[in-house]
Amino acid sequence: MAGATIYDVAARAGVSIKTVSRVVNREANVSRAMRERVEEAVIALGYRRSLSARALAGSNSTIIAALVDAELTIEHWKSGRGNDYLSRLELGALMECRQAEYHLMVELVDHGSAHLERDMQALLGSIRPAGVLLTPPNSDHALVLDILDAAGVAYARISPEKDLARGVSVRMDERQAAFDMTRHLIDLGHRRIAHISGPATYAASSLRREGYEQALKQAGVAPSPSLIVEGDFTFASGIAGIERLLSGERPTAVFAANDDMALGVLQGAAAAGVSVPLQLSVAGFDDTPSALFSTPPLTTIRQPVAEMAAEATRRLLPAMGQDNWAEADPVVVVPYYLVVRGSTAVCP
Repeated sequence: MAGATIYDVAARAGVSIKTVSRVVNREANVSRAMRERVEEAVIALGYRRSLSARALAGSNSTIIAALVDAELTIEHWKSGRGNDYLSRLELGALMECRQAEYHLMVELVDHGSAHLERDMQALLGSIRPAGVLLTPPNSDHALVLDILDAAGVAYARISPEKDLARGVSVRMDERQAAFDMTRHLIDLGHRRIAHISGPATYAASSLRREGYEQALKQAGVAPSPSLIVEGDFTFASGIAGIERLLSGERPTAVFAANDDMALGVLQGAAAAGVSVPLQLSVAGFDDTPSALFSTPPLTTIRQPVAEMAAEATRRLLPAMGQDNWAEADPVVVVPYYLVVRGSTAVCP
């Protein structure tokens, strides 16, 4: 029955509206037989409580808010390239929210704003989330964490780097993944391996650079400052990065800190007449859909975004509304995968 109401459920089960409310809100003082009748009616009619109805009833919030970086999300939207990270994050979290009968709400947070505290307070006051999922760089932003702690809102941090025992933390080993990718290029015979890093505001940027440098040092290769270019995780910064690298002593391989920049490298190399992978190997990080369909297909690290979001949500759900919810909550590390495709080859 489309658009079934609480009145429809009460009529089908032969009970009062108040009894239906008690059952769907999981309140006590309802007999097992009565509960089963109401639940059968709910299933038969496809009844779902609205957010407004639950709020009017004075029951707990059913909203989990995912806070994402405003600047990068808006840039992806304006570029028309989409945002695979956000899509995978939403998918992983939504599946868990749906099973638990919670609603996921994605909110943009400008972590560089001078009014961050005011904006965060307004956000929490307007939607009153039961819990919060924090994505980089918000997951490492001390002020954001302090505001949530002061408000008593449980939160799960995705890919944090600092104070890992604070809150629920779910991450992958960014440093080791970057080490493995650089090691892959070294094993192909490359020694002049360039790196296009992400912005300093993201902890992942420094971790991936550290992994790159550690792999070079372990192979007896001194990292060269001239082969390291800072990008901002955008396609355009990948193009700018390879243009700068090709203007000097050319590298034989480029490891970009995310796929968007690596795809920019592919385009910039093609424009300069540099063949990939015959003259230049290119590797990325994320394994976005575009990585599979680029020319050539991109060697990359498969970042388990959906898996991390799902695990973060699973761990957040029982913590919401609990005192001392973050105590003795270990960090969960989710595995990554190195995916070798056609953009990397033996050093010429």
